[in-house]
Amino acid sequence: EALGLFTGIGLSEAKARETLRNGALSALLRRAVLQARSALGPALDKATGTLLYNTAARLKDPKHLGFLVGYIARREILTDLQLSAALEYVKSHPLEPLDVADFERACGVGICITPEQIEEAVEAVISKHRAELLAERYHFNMGLLMGEARSQLRWADGKTIKNEVDLQVLHLLGPKTEADLEKKPKVPKARLAPAEKQKVAVVENGDMGTETQSLLEQLRGEALKFHKPGENYKTEGYVVTPNTMALLKQHLAITGGQVRTRFPPEPNGILHIGHAKAINFNFGYAKANGGVCFLRYDDTNPEKEEEKYFTAIREMVEWLGYQPYAVTHASDYFDQLYTWALELIRRGQAYVCHQKVEEIKGHNPPPSPWRDRPVEESLLLFEDMRKGKFGEGEATLRMKLVMEDGKMDPVAYRVKFTPHHRTGDKWCIYPTYDYTHCLCDSIEHITHSLCTKEFQARRSSYFWLCNALDVYCPVQWEYGRLNLLYTVVSKRKIIRLVETGAVRDWDDPRLFTLTALRRRGFPPEAINNFCARVGVTVAQATMEPHLLEACAREVLNEQAPRAMAVLEPLKVTITNFPSPKALEVLVPNFPADESRGFHKVPFHQTVYIEETDFREEADKGYKRLAPGQPVGLRHTGYVITVQNVIKDVSGRVIELEVTCTKSDVAEKPKAFIHWVSVPLACEVRLYERLFLHKNPEDPSEVPGGFLSDLNPDSLRVVRNALVDSSVQSARPFDKFQFERLGYFSVDPDSEEGKMVFNRTVTLKEDPGKA
Repeated sequence: EALGLFTGIGLSEAKARETLRNGALSALLRRAVLQARSALGPALDKATGTLLYNTAARLKDPKHLGFLVGYIARREILTDLQLSAALEYVKSHPLEPLDVADFERACGVGICITPEQIEEAVEAVISKHRAELLAERYHFNMGLLMGEARSQLRWADGKTIKNEVDLQVLHLLGPKTEADLEKKPKVPKARLAPAEKQKVAVVENGDMGTETQSLLEQLRGEALKFHKPGENYKTEGYVVTPNTMALLKQHLAITGGQVRTRFPPEPNGILHIGHAKAINFNFGYAKANGGVCFLRYDDTNPEKEEEKYFTAIREMVEWLGYQPYAVTHASDYFDQLYTWALELIRRGQAYVCHQKVEEIKGHNPPPSPWRDRPVEESLLLFEDMRKGKFGEGEATLRMKLVMEDGKMDPVAYRVKFTPHHRTGDKWCIYPTYDYTHCLCDSIEHITHSLCTKEFQARRSSYFWLCNALDVYCPVQWEYGRLNLLYTVVSKRKIIRLVETGAVRDWDDPRLFTLTALRRRGFPPEAINNFCARVGVTVAQATMEPHLLEACAREVLNEQAPRAMAVLEPLKVTITNFPSPKALEVLVPNFPADESRGFHKVPFHQTVYIEETDFREEADKGYKRLAPGQPVGLRHTGYVITVQNVIKDVSGRVIELEVTCTKSDVAEKPKAFIHWVSVPLACEVRLYERLFLHKNPEDPSEVPGGFLSDLNPDSLRVVRNALVDSSVQSARPFDKFQFERLGYFSVDPDSEEGKMVFNRTVTLKEDPGKA
């Protein structure tokens, strides 16, 4: 019966069968068709059928179906343009009753556009562009004529306007000539300056394809199809109550229509690379749209919170380049949250429960026997909870709702006899995330509550709680998490790594916490660029670390001045050094742009080169120093030639005696090598991946658990490296490119007389890691 009903309005049999597979759509369409047939008779023309199908498919709120079908059946909505306006109107006016006169004005009901009006409108547009039409003829953009005529006659039929445009253009220009049929040459697009563009990536199975689009461009305006401030009700799934529109009006009066976001970390651990995406998304979306972003600490669990985490979180947000509009705490609102909890009980929407934590865990716990206890009883018991008359785990306050994932009656308050770092001993009951988060968003008038995909199951409780209390309800939007391979980021697992001595602390440069990345030398711009390349995806993005390293190389190439360092020194004495004392050599800070300055390094008769830059025998393809094979010393203007190789008793080469020749008279050498002279002693720490497998937490990949997957070669410490004296005044976190070796950052462990450097990344990507 339904199949015949749907093919009877012009759907193909295949389309009708496809529609039947969608239960919700087919039920709406059946209602629409039966209503239209009762008014128009059993035979419906295809145009009416198309309108009915589009209404059923595009209508967000089914309660308006009969209202809209009535207009279609009375032939008052005749075009898809009118239907689109009607659907937009009912979406924008969620409360009943609708203003019928205003609706009809918005949808063009009763407006009849005559052929004469269309002819006159097209004539006026062609007259306006007559000169360009005669010059460009059929190469002129005819869509412009269509658009301008449509803007004058909003409800006119598009096909009729197009036919009239074609007719009048033919009358003006005559039939097309051979020249008109030739393709118009493409005009090359103006190129953006490098500073105006960033490479952004589309994530496909962990790989990145590039587009030219900055993070702010991705987040600006309607790029994400987010609602405008005050238009929360246009979001699919948003729950509208009789008070919604009045609350939104008050909200707009307070915010002035400004976009407001928040970054709400728990202060019980250090931020990691996944948080960098959240910071960029929340602060970036506000910035891109002229809004503000709050930094709000979710400090509702005093057992795990420490002052060092509060400090480190704010430090990392500011290090990434963002300034919070305000720094707030969930605990700022404890009094208000408690008042609302009492109101929730009074409204019959919450109750005190005595089930144990173990009883209510999991997805199918038994219903609470206390769910229907009297309101007055729950009020008294909740007051007893506040006064400390119940022990931990003996009583909770639970909300009466079922969440998307089937979880029933989430906990709103629990007893904890732990002093709070800000409120001291004032409270022995603390609110949960499910209760606190949406209400804090409401208090701060957040417009877009952006969170990762795992919180999607809490969206219904978010809307339910705001509406149960009749307070302003923001919109929760979910996006995909950012994960990296070859690492772990969970607080519990990082603590295990620290406890077992696998890493030193949360800022160990082998980790991907933000403090660790900073210590290793990753510039904040590189992390932000990486987040932009990953893009604001709904799907979870799992990326390779080498993609983050590539972003670091791009930034450091522009930011890190050059210096020279030798990791495994070999002493070289120049027997014919041209001066009794050290010479000064000018080295460009950035060889590709010498306008950015130079620094001086001493050049003495004793220099040190890398052990690996000398061989006693030069095999085929080897271009560096060997007996009979000279090399140039970078930046000096000299070429050195081996005269004598000095070895210790074990036969190890410990010194070379060489002669030097000015490079302008010597034969051009095959290679130039770096060196140091009158150097500073330093320690260099070379890092590799902490784990051997891509997914150290996956039992199928690492059956023994993540601690069994540690890479024994993840850290190599070079204790007797040498570096040129140009870096002497460097401070912790200053960055350099050590020529031919990589990018390095000064570690905070540096002391007077012994600098410590961390290698951030090598100069080029290791092909084995890609």
